[in-house]
Amino acid sequence: MKTQVFLITPPFTQLNTPYPATAYIKGFLNTKNISATQADLGIEVILKLFSKEGLEDLFQANNLQPTTDNCKRIFALQDEYIKTIDSVIAFLQGKNPTLALQICQEDYLPEASRFAQLEELDWAFGTMGTQDKAKHLATLYLEDISDFIVECVDANFGFSRYAERLGRSANSFDELYAALQEEPTYIDNVLFSLLKERIETIQPELFLISVPFPGNLYSAFRSAQYVKKQYPNIKISMGGGFPNTELRSLSDARVFEFFDYITLDDGEVPVEELIFNLENPNTNSYKRTFLLENGKVVYKNNSLKPDYKQSEVGTPDYSDLFLDRYISVIEIVNPMHRMWSDGRWNKLTMAHGCYWGKCTFCDISLDYIKLYEPIAANLLCDRMEEMIAQTGQNGFHYVDEAAPPALMRALALEILRRKLSVTWWTNIRFEKSFTADLCLLLKASGCIAVSGGLEVASDRLLQLIDKGVTVEQVAKVTRNFTEAGIMVHAYLMYGYPTQTVQETVDSLEMVRQLFEAGVLQSGFWHQFAMTAHSPVGMYPEKFGVVPTSPPLEGLGEVFANNDINYVDKTGIDHDKFSFGLKKSLFNFMHGICFDYELQDWFDFKIPKTKIHPDFIANALEEDEDFNIKPTAKIVWLGGKPVIEHFTKSKKGNSWEMMSLTFHDKKESFTIQTGKIEGEWLLQMLEKLSVSQSKTYSFKEIKSDFETSLEDFELFWYSKPVNTLREFGLLVL
Repeated sequence: MKTQVFLITPPFTQLNTPYPATAYIKGFLNTKNISATQADLGIEVILKLFSKEGLEDLFQANNLQPTTDNCKRIFALQDEYIKTIDSVIAFLQGKNPTLALQICQEDYLPEASRFAQLEELDWAFGTMGTQDKAKHLATLYLEDISDFIVECVDANFGFSRYAERLGRSANSFDELYAALQEEPTYIDNVLFSLLKERIETIQPELFLISVPFPGNLYSAFRSAQYVKKQYPNIKISMGGGFPNTELRSLSDARVFEFFDYITLDDGEVPVEELIFNLENPNTNSYKRTFLLENGKVVYKNNSLKPDYKQSEVGTPDYSDLFLDRYISVIEIVNPMHRMWSDGRWNKLTMAHGCYWGKCTFCDISLDYIKLYEPIAANLLCDRMEEMIAQTGQNGFHYVDEAAPPALMRALALEILRRKLSVTWWTNIRFEKSFTADLCLLLKASGCIAVSGGLEVASDRLLQLIDKGVTVEQVAKVTRNFTEAGIMVHAYLMYGYPTQTVQETVDSLEMVRQLFEAGVLQSGFWHQFAMTAHSPVGMYPEKFGVVPTSPPLEGLGEVFANNDINYVDKTGIDHDKFSFGLKKSLFNFMHGICFDYELQDWFDFKIPKTKIHPDFIANALEEDEDFNIKPTAKIVWLGGKPVIEHFTKSKKGNSWEMMSLTFHDKKESFTIQTGKIEGEWLLQMLEKLSVSQSKTYSFKEIKSDFETSLEDFELFWYSKPVNTLREFGLLVL
């Protein structure tokens, strides 16, 4: 028998682009000729709810009892919402751009409490185009309806998460299990209607549910519960980021009232083995799979199949997903969050795992971080071309833990060789390898943004975290990206074990200076969370923290196990810094309030910073090392010049000269050299062109020059070559 597979992402993740897990697995199943259909039920539920018919049903639902003035207002304006909803959704799908003009007049959309923040944000949108402003207003309109749903219909509703609190409820399954015994909610019934339609069309034998986040967990269980009840012959499995991190100690048998299997880590071999078991019932071979045997939860990992190499897993396949129906929203004025929620991105991975793999707050003991395996640049470009052909979209978000600089360089060169017009962004470490020239190459290939962990802007804590960078190094790298025209977002952390109040204040001062220097454009403060699979979680005594979560052995049946409650021996209440850190950052991102005293951001006494007011400015002024390694690759981004020959005379002597005029995308420039040097330079630029398949090292160029000419260093540091360096002659 040939198994038919159905994969879903349950509500809710992103509105603007599908979460890629099901596309990755479907791409792999294609390589095995296994028939699979996928669906993103998050966007499908949203589109069903937020439609004319959906709102008519919503406002007529039984027992609607708005209690706040805000929801009474929305209920009274229901006809206006019903009238405008389809047009607004089409606009956010990019299908109705002219509606922006009407939305921006601000008498088209019904307005409730979310619009109250508009006056405060007017200055932030002063330079925004009509389309962007209209997107933001339309987003506020949707959030007003969402507030109504939360108050009157389903308290657990949220656009990018559903019942997230239940997914985060520590080690016990009790609260989530109790919620699943209650009557299905209004949203649940919308989900069930979509599931019924799909299951009856596809008729799968295996139903795979990907759960990337706590905010998908409740819907995953509801989906499984519905299918178990209505279609008991279908086998159901859960995989994804949530079980990979949270369910590794699972022992609660009640989970298997809903699921037949829960798989961990890379899904390809575990899913392949599930299919093989269904087709050959006596096999009993499993890869990293929890299941129920004799009423007990057992973990089976007896398969002899090794995991597939990244070159063997196929290209992510986005077919079946309604790519033209995702909606782009602008929720808050943060440039990087804007990219996450606005626009459609094809998701790819440059390398499995993290090449650094040392940060002490990170789950470095788990395979998805620990097992590092890069993919060759030419294969990445093949996959990009396949996905552009399939999706019609040329925007790529590389979802790496940290993209390796050498592979980013190789990928950029391959994109430029193939003359691909793409837009891409990724997550990085602020490595010193990101030189000014490498950043220019990345920009030329279509890289528009990077995000990276500065974490705590304190060298002592960066060392404790084992981050492998210093604040000074981060400043220089962010400058290199910024000057190349690539936006930089920094992940910032507070409340790390042993962090003092002084270090928190000094960290804020470093961040203030980075924004004031213009080398950071976006950032976000996260409070430190201790996880079971990180070095801090595994060896808390080394980091001065005392776990307060009860040990698993004393809990009876275990459900989730990842976040650990703890007490920091410093006794500092880090929570109280949250508001001031975030408020100051919001202002710094908009280029204002740099002259405020740090004390102004907090309503409690803080110490004065010990950071020199010019620390970052001084770090950025330090001279770069201009020594070029013999192995450095030299690449020419520009085109062929227009050549003119002329003779230069002085005091009775004359020289044959060449004038080379280059036409850059923005401007034209001319250099002059001696005829012999010019002829050598012409043929060398042809060889160094980024369109060529071979790259040449500095040593090879020097040797080539010195076969017919003398003193390469004098020529390399001459005015003509310096001009070429400014316009795209890169040392990598």
